[in-house]
Amino acid sequence: MSYLLGLDVGSTNLKAVLFGTDGRVVAKQDVATECCHPDPAHPEWAVWQPGQIWEGIAQSVRAVTSAVAGGEILGVAVTGMGMDGVPIDKAGKWLYPFISWHCPRTAPQQAWWLEHIGADEQFARGGNQVWPFNTALRLRWMQEHEPAILRKTRKWLLIEDFVNFMLCGETATDYSMASTTLLFDQRTRTWNDDFLQRSGIDRSLLCEPLPAGTMIGRVHQAAAAITGLKLGTPVVLGGHDYCCGCLPTGAFEPGVLLDVLGTWEMVVSALCQPVLTPEVQRMGVVVDSHVARDRYAVMGATVAADMLEWFKREIGLPSSSCGDESASEWAQLIGLAAQSPLGSNGVFFLPHMSGSFCPVLDPTSTGAFVGLRNITGRGDLFRAMIEGLNYQFLEIIRAFGHGLGVPSDKIVVIGGPTKNPLWMQNKADVTGIVVEVPDMEEAVPLGAAILAGIGTGVYRDEQDAFSHVYRPGTSYVPDPQAQARYRELYARYEELYPTLKTFVQKTAP
Repeated sequence: MSYLLGLDVGSTNLKAVLFGTDGRVVAKQDVATECCHPDPAHPEWAVWQPGQIWEGIAQSVRAVTSAVAGGEILGVAVTGMGMDGVPIDKAGKWLYPFISWHCPRTAPQQAWWLEHIGADEQFARGGNQVWPFNTALRLRWMQEHEPAILRKTRKWLLIEDFVNFMLCGETATDYSMASTTLLFDQRTRTWNDDFLQRSGIDRSLLCEPLPAGTMIGRVHQAAAAITGLKLGTPVVLGGHDYCCGCLPTGAFEPGVLLDVLGTWEMVVSALCQPVLTPEVQRMGVVVDSHVARDRYAVMGATVAADMLEWFKREIGLPSSSCGDESASEWAQLIGLAAQSPLGSNGVFFLPHMSGSFCPVLDPTSTGAFVGLRNITGRGDLFRAMIEGLNYQFLEIIRAFGHGLGVPSDKIVVIGGPTKNPLWMQNKADVTGIVVEVPDMEEAVPLGAAILAGIGTGVYRDEQDAFSHVYRPGTSYVPDPQAQARYRELYARYEELYPTLKTFVQKTAP
């Protein structure tokens, strides 16, 4: 038997998933990712320890390789979170922990970047929103606070590139990961010398950017000993997690929208050319180079299931009615929401409890229930939250269409909430588009495994890989009557934010 290995370096887990070439999971294992706060003088600072990242990945890989003794792993590729990086010296030793995206220390560097380079120019060249955790801001922080360490640094490795380095000893990055740094030019797909010069960042610290799916090396003896991988196993460049998730779901072709649904909702679509206009920048999206060849990815993100978690935690059900199992409480809440009529008995929910990021970029906005009466029940509130999240999703895909010319022919949804049929059917009814939940496990590491397969010749290209691994699952078809009613309700929803904005601004602390 032949297999492909996808590794996923996430904020929650360090995961290894072994796939057959048909995309089916053969074995998987994960180890918790440990976010640390090691500086007593700055307890809010957050880091990932490089040793824990590598040992956790190695432990996960060892578990899956031992499960398939006798089979051949044809290649391995890494995906995961962006931005976070680690300095290594000439001997390959790490010199400082990864500054986590949770860490607030680079807020002053963000302010510097916005003043000296600016949000408009940054987006026009790199497709980035300037977030406080972007890679370049960590390098600026090191310049200011740890210059001696930076002088010893040979390379600054993004977290996926660090795992590749530990596997094969080579330093490289792919276009999608380079896109997260603030230092990459989307039109030339090279480092932006102007931004490097103005920020004082040494270009030699950065890895060479290459297309995802490029074989960069082979597993060396030390890595083979700790992971159980065969000496010489090809190591292939993967890429940013949400881009990798597009490969097995078909969202590398324009017109197919990938909805990665979880704590956050990330909506991703492919572009043939980067669209870097001021209008698109004001939508709060990012435009990155894709892991698919000759493609770009536009991504809009908003907080989603985290708000339902808040509802369950703070309002939920009386303990006597749901027993001890959290799953039972979810089932009962979904059941109550299903009993509430379309439109939630007149209740609307504005899903801005963590601010608004796309397509309305307003971090100061707040969530709200509107239309409460003395007959409103938990089911009405819970259904209103699902409807509000889907109205927000419709806002995003409409913005993609207007600002980017991206068609929305098909929606493919992955993530834990796909197990909630009420949410999925409501998404179809609100948008008027068929929603497909594929019969697929671990789409993001599968995308990395696909890149390993492309890099080793298992698949000719993305389309060939897709034809081997995609398995349709459940399709949710819009109900015409519900769709017509939601068209009316969505028009009312659109009034919520502008109506409440002034009130929120006047009452802000």
